Order: sequence, then C-alpha cells, then structure tokens
Amino acid sequence: MKNLPLKIYPVSLGCPKNRVDTERFLGSLGLEARLVKRVGSAGLVFVNTCGFIDSAVRESIRTILELGAEIQSLPAGKRPLLAVAGCLVGRYGEKQLAKDLPEVDLWLPTKTLASWPFILRAFLEKKLKDCSGSAAAEKTAGNPARLSAHKGADRLLSTAPSYAWLKISEGCGRRCSFCVIPRIRGPLRSELPEQITREAVKILERGVSELVLIAQDLTAWGRDLPGAPSREHNLMRLLERLFPLAGLKRLRLMYLYPAGLTGTLLKFLSEAPSVFVPYFDVPLQHADAGILKAMGRPFAGSPFKVLERIRKYFLQAALRTSLITGFPGESASAFAVLRQFVTEAKFQNLGVFAFEPEEGSKAALMPGQVPERTRAERRDILMQIQAGISEALLLEQQGRELEILIDRPSAEWPGLFVGRAWFQAPEVDGVTYVSGENVQPGSLVKAVINETYTYDLNGLAV
Repeated sequence: MKNLPLKIYPVSLGCPKNRVDTERFLGSLGLEARLVKRVGSAGLVFVNTCGFIDSAVRESIRTILELGAEIQSLPAGKRPLLAVAGCLVGRYGEKQLAKDLPEVDLWLPTKTLASWPFILRAFLEKKLKDCSGSAAAEKTAGNPARLSAHKGADRLLSTAPSYAWLKISEGCGRRCSFCVIPRIRGPLRSELPEQITREAVKILERGVSELVLIAQDLTAWGRDLPGAPSREHNLMRLLERLFPLAGLKRLRLMYLYPAGLTGTLLKFLSEAPSVFVPYFDVPLQHADAGILKAMGRPFAGSPFKVLERIRKYFLQAALRTSLITGFPGESASAFAVLRQFVTEAKFQNLGVFAFEPEEGSKAALMPGQVPERTRAERRDILMQIQAGISEALLLEQQGRELEILIDRPSAEWPGLFVGRAWFQAPEVDGVTYVSGENVQPGSLVKAVINETYTYDLNGLAV
C-alpha cells in the first residue's frame, strides 16, 4: 500500500480556545497531513465541538449530522472517517453520544486533549490493518508514526496573517453557578512559561504582529505551577517574558476576571511597553448585587469599582464586557440596575447573552426562573442601548489618524481591506475598512478615519 499523506477536512466550532486546540492538533500531525477544502477529498473529517451552552450543543450536533450525511452520500470506498472532539464530548461522554450519533468513527474527549495525536495514531493503525489494500485504506493512509504530542512548536495557524490566539491555561478553578466549564474542561491547568514563550516565538517568526492571550481566566495563570510565588500576579512574570519578543507589535489580554484586576497588576500594565494594548475584556455578567451573589461572583458590590480601578491607571482604556440577562431571580428592578449600568459605564464593546439553564449547573435548578421571552427581550434592550453608545464613541474617531492592523482583503470590494484599530479585538468586535496604496494583510498602516458607523469605521491609508 502507498504511504499517502493524511488528508483532513477540519471544522472548529465555539471559542478561540477551541481554535487553538484544533490548530495544535493539526500541527501535531506533521508533514504527513494535508488540509483539504472538500469532504469528498478527505480521508479524515475532524470536528472540534463546543458544548458550553445549549445553543452551542445544538450547533455541534447539527454540524455532525450534516457532515455524517455528506459522508454517507459518497461511494462506499471513498468515505472519510469522522472524528469528533472537544467540549460536546467532554460534557456528555463518549458512551452516551455514540448511541445517538453512530456515524462518528472516533471520539476525542477534552480530558485526553494532550493525547489526541496518539489516540488518532492508534486508531489509524488499527483501521489500516483492518482495511489493508482497500480504497478506503489508501484514503486514510498517512504515516501514523509521524504523529506526536504537540508542544506549541508547529501549530497550524488558521487565523488571518495579522494575529494569533495564544492559550496559556486550560480549565477553570472558579465555580460560577451558571457555568459548566469546570465540569467539561476540568480544573485550572496552566501552561509552563517556557512552553508559552516558545510557542509565541514560533508564531511571531511567521510574521504575525498581534498575540491575543486567552484562557478561561487569564489572571489565574500560574497559581497551580510548582514554585509559584503567590496566588496573585503570576501573570506579570509571564508578560515580562513576552513583551520583549522580536516582531511583536500588539499584545492583547482577553478574559480578565474582575477580582484578579488588582491595583498591583494594573500599575504593572500601565508601565508596560507600547506593545501592550490597553483593552480590557472583563466579564462582569451583571450589575445588581443580589444577582451577582447568586451567580457566585466574588465581587458582589458595585461593578463600577472594577471600572474605576481600570480607569485610574488607563484614562483612555477600551472596556469590553459580557452580561447575562434573565438570570434566575432577575426582577424588573434588578434589570433596571443592569440597564442603568450599561447606560452609564459606556463600554467600547459589549456582548449580551440571554440566560440558558444549562444542565448540570446550579443556576438551572434555582427558583425564580425568568421566562425565555423576557430574557431575550431584556438582551435586545441592552444591545439597543449599546448600539447608541458604540455609535457615539466611534464618531469621536472621525478625522483622526489611527494605526490599523490589516487582517484580510474585503471579499466584496476589490482594493478594500479589513483591519482593526487597537480598541477592536479580532472576531468579536467591529472592524475598520481601509483603502489606499501599500495596504496588505498583516501590515500595520496609518489611516485617516473618514466615515463611522454603529460598530465599524472606514479610513484612507496615508
């Protein structure tokens, strides 16, 4: 039998942390792996699922069913294998899912994340032995011996050439009543600083300009590592390693737990090199003290204190948060507090989610469940308020010259490019459209803003 490359059709659902897992896994497959754009050309279809909330679970299952149906529509000897990984598997377990989704050939739970390459190797070796000499065997051939555990050195990046996600820990040690992440992903497990730095260097060597640090809680990084000096401020030690790296033009921190944003950390960041982006993504979730307490959030006082602490050190900070409407017990007065908070806080960017009673979470069993329609209506009210705030804040950029990091060319307008100002994070915020000479994906250009919209900007390169 020929030693053919392993052809893979990948699908990654959910958050950027999932994206990193997918990129690391694909990178670990080595030179024997090749990505394809059609299911019919693949020997392996790989789906990394999300299972955080019910809507994500439904999307994951729908994707599996659609891919399974497409695979079954192919001739028997040309059907790729279907491997499903990630949070859906971690949440419901392989045995339960296998009964309902028999079209899946291989399950990869989150608890075996580091071993996914080895599990795939063993699976392929067995499959090749069972199907030796068949057309199906040649489609999935590859060289299983080339698969190895990924340590960040050969990630297969799937983002724009301008930025990359850098995951620094797995799991979470918090116990928020609405969240099932600790159950799915396990407790906090920090990556070693040497490993994170090595991965960052490899990414920057490819010409990437912006690193976006992500974790379930960035401020908790390092607490579980041997020799950690304290339960706080370990993140500063890591950032001291990353700030000087060659080629780094922007370093952005996403998912900063409010209680972890101490004065010590903020003072350190205020004195950081210019590569640090003063963009603070702080998931506050609510503003009413009673609701925050029921959520299990450790800062049940006014969330304004968190914002005031940030603005003490960063007068022009870009603030982003996520909020939940319709949490159990959210009365009309509690929602009024939240609505007033959004009006006064003036976040640069805001995400609002209607509460979903997740199976396995404490909040799902709490009394005072809010009707689904009310949850959605309250979400829409907040987003309508935020639209006006965003439009006003962006209008202040009219006529200003901003540095824009170019992500990609516009798919609709030749000569137009899509990029981001420092206060726009990739994939979750608005964008800045730029036209002009010498504009290329991955470049950092200066542009004069000539039009502003509700969430986006338009500029001309100078």
